[in-house]
Amino acid sequence: MHQVLLLGAGKIGRMIAWFLARTGDYDVMVADCDEKALTRIRNQSEVQTKQLDATNASELQAIMHGRDSVISGLSYRFNPLIAKVAVNEGLSYFDLTEDVETTRKVRDIAGKTRTDRIVMPQCGLAPGFISIVGNYLTKAFDSLDTVRMRVGALPQFPANALKYNLTWSTDGLINEYCNPCEAIHDGRQIEILPLEGLEHFSLDGVRYEAFNTSGGLGTLCETMDGRVRELNYKTIRYLGHRELMSFLVHELQMNRKREMLKQILEEAVPLTFQDVVVVFCTITGHRKGQLVQHSDARKIYSETIDNEAWSAIQITTAAGLCAALDMHVSEKLPLGGFVRQEDVDYEQFLENRFGRYYNTEGSTRFSSMDCF
Repeated sequence: MHQVLLLGAGKIGRMIAWFLARTGDYDVMVADCDEKALTRIRNQSEVQTKQLDATNASELQAIMHGRDSVISGLSYRFNPLIAKVAVNEGLSYFDLTEDVETTRKVRDIAGKTRTDRIVMPQCGLAPGFISIVGNYLTKAFDSLDTVRMRVGALPQFPANALKYNLTWSTDGLINEYCNPCEAIHDGRQIEILPLEGLEHFSLDGVRYEAFNTSGGLGTLCETMDGRVRELNYKTIRYLGHRELMSFLVHELQMNRKREMLKQILEEAVPLTFQDVVVVFCTITGHRKGQLVQHSDARKIYSETIDNEAWSAIQITTAAGLCAALDMHVSEKLPLGGFVRQEDVDYEQFLENRFGRYYNTEGSTRFSSMDCF
């Protein structure tokens, strides 16, 4: 039985623990500083729990002893230390971070990994699945022109001026809205501003907007460098959201007061578990001498599984990470070192018992993956 240490007992951590524990193939230890959160996770899943200070290297070393893999479901700022201890202790490492600088630090640490262990950050939805499907679509082209990737986690029933509810990490949300964004423009890797590049589109009769946010591309800019003219990632929201967030972040200068912005959002914007995840990827390029376009779009809805209600963002994020772990254990990923999301085989991902949640009855697809 594969011995897993899961750090973080929040919304996504609970879903990961529930997914893994119910298979019977994983022995799961969950650690967090919040005993209340640990109690809740024990009541939902057959896991062991332990209180832990994730900033303490000695505590991390002790709890990792004897484990095969560690998953960080904590805020990005904890991950470099966790990755360092994991590599030193000979564990494979997985995380959910969207933070670009954190991933660079983790990648540097990966150079000391054992040949039978991997370091795989940015698992989940975006970065994560969006890179897997985007990379897969590009393979149908003789040459690439543009790669456009769009993802949003939205309330099914928006009822406030922002037309938004909190569905995942507030720290991660603020990071996306405030940090520089990676892109490829005219064949060159560049940084662009968050909350810019506003565009509108319709899907399934619903009008959306999309704009630049940080972190969603993962390592794709590096992977696609020299192969594509334009590559960018944007977050999807309902119309009007970006204007209000731009006012908060830029006009009120909340990008310089992130803790205050976090407090405002968490006190004024309610959580919801009635959400929908929208994934929209469009590739343009040449095939057989013609300029052609191919798109994949899907919506994944919140779902009740075994009488337990789970949000769409919980399902998609946890499914992405658990599928990566599962594929590592079954040796369907590179066997050692740093692993990118685009190293994942798309078809094997969707065939996986966790990856299949991207194609269940709780999802709607609007295009075929059969490429031309």
